[in-house]
Amino acid sequence: MWLILGIGNPEKKYESTRHNAGFMAVEIIAKNHKINSFREDPKLQAQIAEIVTDKNKVILAKPMTYVNKTGEALKKIAQKFKIKPDHIIIIQDDLDIPFGKVKNSFDKNDGGHKGIASIIATLRTKKFYRVRIGLANPSLKRARDKKNDSTKIDQVSEFVLKKFSPTEIKELPKVLKIVRERTVLLMK
Repeated sequence: MWLILGIGNPEKKYESTRHNAGFMAVEIIAKNHKINSFREDPKLQAQIAEIVTDKNKVILAKPMTYVNKTGEALKKIAQKFKIKPDHIIIIQDDLDIPFGKVKNSFDKNDGGHKGIASIIATLRTKKFYRVRIGLANPSLKRARDKKNDSTKIDQVSEFVLKKFSPTEIKELPKVLKIVRERTVLLMK
């Protein structure tokens, strides 16, 4: 059994924001398997769907804990379904990768992503898979180039909580298709 967990924020106002790229990817994977909705599980603090791909039973999850506390929901889901860290795939946004690029990783540090930091702290290991969706673009670079640290932090936070630009929205289906393909390959 595998767990594919998308990182994101649960409120409607965050639905199409950059920080919710993980949620968007998990939804695409579900739709590709004819699943149109997730069921809310308050005990797991997540929305859950189940699919079968090749020989694998897969739990799809969207935590309702907000990005910074993703590990709380992940722990409950992994315990309930008895899923070991090396059978967990986290789909996340990544500010260090250019928009449109997707990278896989395993056994890596959090890279400054608070959701990943929460997962590492909860699991007490980095030995899980990650599919990282690039978000970096010129407006992020301008925010990161600010001299004042508090202004920089505010603008970077604002960047991830903004909706994708019209140009990015046109590219997003192609990017999410790559994410889906990469995720499925990790389970083989």
